[in-house]
Amino acid sequence: MATTAVAKKPNTKPKELQTYEWAGINKAGVKIRGENSAINENFLRAELRRQGISPKIIKKKSNRVTGGAVKTVDISQFARQLTTMMRAGVPMVQSLDIIASGHEKPGMQKLIKQLTVDIESGSDLAGALAKHPDHFDNLFVNLIRAGEQAGTLEDMIDKVATYKEKTETMKAKVKKAMMYPISVLAMAVIVTVIMLVWVIPTFKDIFEGFGADLPAFTLWVIGLSEWLQANWFYPFSIFIGISIAYQQGKKRSEKFRHFLDKVALKLPIMGAIVNKSAIARFSRTLSTMFAAGVPLVEAMDAVAGSTGNVVYEKATLQIKEDASKGVQLNVAMSTTQQFPNMVIQMTKIGEESGRLEEMLDKVADYFEEQVDDLVDSLSKQIEPLIMAILAVLVGGLVVAMYLPIFKMGAAVG
Repeated sequence: MATTAVAKKPNTKPKELQTYEWAGINKAGVKIRGENSAINENFLRAELRRQGISPKIIKKKSNRVTGGAVKTVDISQFARQLTTMMRAGVPMVQSLDIIASGHEKPGMQKLIKQLTVDIESGSDLAGALAKHPDHFDNLFVNLIRAGEQAGTLEDMIDKVATYKEKTETMKAKVKKAMMYPISVLAMAVIVTVIMLVWVIPTFKDIFEGFGADLPAFTLWVIGLSEWLQANWFYPFSIFIGISIAYQQGKKRSEKFRHFLDKVALKLPIMGAIVNKSAIARFSRTLSTMFAAGVPLVEAMDAVAGSTGNVVYEKATLQIKEDASKGVQLNVAMSTTQQFPNMVIQMTKIGEESGRLEEMLDKVADYFEEQVDDLVDSLSKQIEPLIMAILAVLVGGLVVAMYLPIFKMGAAVG
């Protein structure tokens, strides 16, 4: 039986241009430098020779942005500005030029200019963003790509901007909740150290002139002060060592990160904030992905990374695995035992009514409000505990120093 050979269609997708920095010598023997875009180094080398330039050094230009750290809030602001410019009918390249020229941070200016160069070289916006994974995550890039493919880029950039603004607001509130008790306790420790190193020795000199026995508690505090003055290096080294070990363990060990995230979920007061914020991010991200038309299974990888907690990340990946087998989303969520019944019921209603995106958005709004309330009431709930710690640390030292004075007063009386 004869077979007919089917010719494969040639790959017509244009090759992506790369930006190179070069140095060479022209026909006059003068050393010159420049920057050009080309498919690869060989093409650029040939082009320079056609221009009469003998290239000596050619290297790919780094996409790393310098000149002020670019923060996530800058990316959120960029998305909102780009949305406004495009809805006003300003072309993409011109919008980027205007945003870059008006930005006060040099690092952000360089980042936007790199995006402009890539787009002028033939890349789409999603491809240009993908070259900067440190600033534009997979979720950001995938949503922009979906908008470009569907012809709804303006609406999708608006959704990305809204998503970024809400997630940044959520992160700021959680950080605020954590920083308040940490900063107060840190100040208490600093005050305690100052008293032990500088104040207690002054009282010690005064007590030596009394010629009387000091109370046991006062002697213990004086002994602690003398030990700290003579051996301050040890607690300082231990503190630095624990800090470095914590940072390295969190950076290198998945088990350690998992342990920390599990502990964070069980902390009094703070555990509720971490739980609710993770559920809010899960719901908000999944709703945004559905709005972009991204299928459930494909969306789960981006959703997992956005939760901000390893426990919820693993739960999301488990949902992805179950969903790929045909299990309904609400059933897969209940299997993880990480989501409250209200969230599961709202998801079920959304699936049955065909309004899942809207229901997930409402869930995110609800839990964001819950986090707001918890953060606002945190200071009132934790204030008694902080006052008790301050009383023990600072008040204890004050009492220890005044006990001999009280004792002498009682003896004189």
